[in-house]
Amino acid sequence: MPVHTPLPGVNDMTFFVLLLAYFIRRRLDTGNRLDPDVLWQHYLRKIDQASVAGKGARIWPGVLMIVVPALVLVLISHQLRLSPWSPLAHGLDLIVLVVLLGATGWRDRLDAYTEAWRRGDMQAAWHHMKDSLPGAHAGAANAPETLHLALCGRFMQVMFERYFLIIFWYLIGGIGVALMVRGVLALRDQWPQAEARDGFAVAVDGLAWLPVRLMSVSFGLAGDLAGWLKDGWIGVLSWSFRPQAVLMNAADAALTGYALEPNRFAQLHPDDWTDFGDRSLTAVRDLLNRTMFVWIGVLALLVIAGVLA
Repeated sequence: MPVHTPLPGVNDMTFFVLLLAYFIRRRLDTGNRLDPDVLWQHYLRKIDQASVAGKGARIWPGVLMIVVPALVLVLISHQLRLSPWSPLAHGLDLIVLVVLLGATGWRDRLDAYTEAWRRGDMQAAWHHMKDSLPGAHAGAANAPETLHLALCGRFMQVMFERYFLIIFWYLIGGIGVALMVRGVLALRDQWPQAEARDGFAVAVDGLAWLPVRLMSVSFGLAGDLAGWLKDGWIGVLSWSFRPQAVLMNAADAALTGYALEPNRFAQLHPDDWTDFGDRSLTAVRDLLNRTMFVWIGVLALLVIAGVLA
């Protein structure tokens, strides 16, 4: 009989903990509670900025602030698993995952954005989302189509990084690796020394290279597979596509109804233009939700098959 080799550190309890943490985190995000960004901001800004004056490009202080707690977490988790209180290790994973996952505040901002779009007030729509957009698209002079595509790309990137990326590395390396990955995201976005953030951004791209391509394939399974097979696979095979480009390319191919083609939608459905913002973001949200269920389904099948034993 064939012998299945389980993935290191992964079992059916890991799957249960992950599933529970995901649903708890989604409820917290819906209620705008326990914002992980606030926690990371307070932690990272504890660094004595005077001690790094004139040396803002150094990344090692930030690396130490992430690696040391992660190693301590690994040690505690390992000792719990070897002790008579081993079930507490799963409880620890659950608590830490709930804190690591999440993108608090996006729901309300997106609702305000789509309502402003429906009214035709693009200035208000931009105002609601300007702090969430990349610097190149944060200006009010952007055309509605450009603003919307930048917003969709940013939203998918955030959901990928705050859920899928952390889940992937948790399954591969355990809770300590998940903490390090979330820490690198925080360093890229919130490290007090702006000169060092580019180095952390490169690290994030490296960590995301494989999981974002797996997510691209998941878009095909969760959406229009025929459309994805036509164009969406291109980003999977490209070494140079950055994570957001992979996601946008795959989502555009996997979605129907021109959800990420505002100009084409305006040409074909000019009378429905005021509803485009809501339709488009609803389609993107639904695709992300279905993609998560694809991941959950695949993990469940692996558990049943004994691969995750």
